Amino acid sequence: MPKSLSIRSGLGSVLFWSVISAAFIGPGSVTACAIAGSKYGLHLLWVLTFATLGTVWLQEAAARITIATGNDLGQIITQTYTGTRGRRIAWALFLAIFLGCAAYQAGNILGAVAGLALLTGLPVPLLTICVGAVCTLLLWIGSTQGLANMLGLVVFAMGGAFLYVAFGTPVTPASLAEALVVPSIPSGSLLLINGLIGTTIVPYNLFFGSSIVPAGNSETGESVGQSLGEMKLGIWVAVILGGIISVVLLLVGLLIPGDFSYAHMAQVMTDRLGPWAGSLFAFGLFAAGFASSLTAPLAAAVTAQSLLGIRKNSPAYRGIWLVVIATGLTFGLLNVTPIPVIVAVQAINGILLPFVTVFLFLAINNRALLGDQYCNSFWQNIAMGSVVLVTAVLGLWNVWLAIQPGKP
Repeated sequence: MPKSLSIRSGLGSVLFWSVISAAFIGPGSVTACAIAGSKYGLHLLWVLTFATLGTVWLQEAAARITIATGNDLGQIITQTYTGTRGRRIAWALFLAIFLGCAAYQAGNILGAVAGLALLTGLPVPLLTICVGAVCTLLLWIGSTQGLANMLGLVVFAMGGAFLYVAFGTPVTPASLAEALVVPSIPSGSLLLINGLIGTTIVPYNLFFGSSIVPAGNSETGESVGQSLGEMKLGIWVAVILGGIISVVLLLVGLLIPGDFSYAHMAQVMTDRLGPWAGSLFAFGLFAAGFASSLTAPLAAAVTAQSLLGIRKNSPAYRGIWLVVIATGLTFGLLNVTPIPVIVAVQAINGILLPFVTVFLFLAINNRALLGDQYCNSFWQNIAMGSVVLVTAVLGLWNVWLAIQPGKP
């Protein structure tokens, strides 16, 4: 008999799934959302509505597979596609996720270091080495979850301060409501649109989120730790809260004069709330970057474990997350300007997203595997299909523009 949903279990589920919203509220979200507001006003707000709902639909589907079968998304894919073809699919998916994690890691470390530099004024190379060394140590000994959760709370506290500042923006409720639902694609905004999608619907979170769900039982509709109802409530509430923070970040971007920079962002917070708010932003930017710097390498290794059968904490497993960290360190030590890199890597992941979501879509419609209870309904297929279609069109459009002669 399925577990009943209580207030206590529902709250616990929200806290459990807050790892997903904490994962996408990183330096990428702070940067992409604030730039969207600073450069395009409210015109890209609809993208956050689409991306937040897309995250809910896709993460819920990935978790539903695990609750129904006891296997995560990667394991289901390798069971469905066997032989040489299956190995090629598994490797292609892993490489897509690995590339995405490595790209994210560059932005994560650059963002974490930018926050520390604002806070301390210490040299960037020194801060980069320190961040990379601590990440490596924590991942090696396996002590990441508690620290990541604590840093996630700092990020949400920063979001609360942004929410207060956002109330000072010259935006009417009517214009806000319209911008949330009416699509608009201003000239030159396509890369940023892909970035907003890629920083919210994080491709590796589909594998990572599926792997952390307690194993399920398709006959009882109950997992060891979570029921289907608890999972749905937890994902909906946690991700919507993350989406609200993204919207607030965009609104605060309206207050930033001229070109976006972290210093401008800190100054806006200081002017509105006092010196403590500027320091909170700097520490929050570090916390968001550092927490994500732990998650991205771990997600790459977990995906390899799921798709390729690599044993946890084996040399290959650790080698994968070490390469991801090394990628981020390389960008940090080259002292590249963080903001353009962060926007670009979010866009790269937005372009990679459809490749991953197609296999999730096929898996969640496998009635032989899941049965009628856990397969997508007609309307769930419409919702998920729209995410796959829109992200594919935007991604291909971006690629097409990039290869055109004379285009920037």
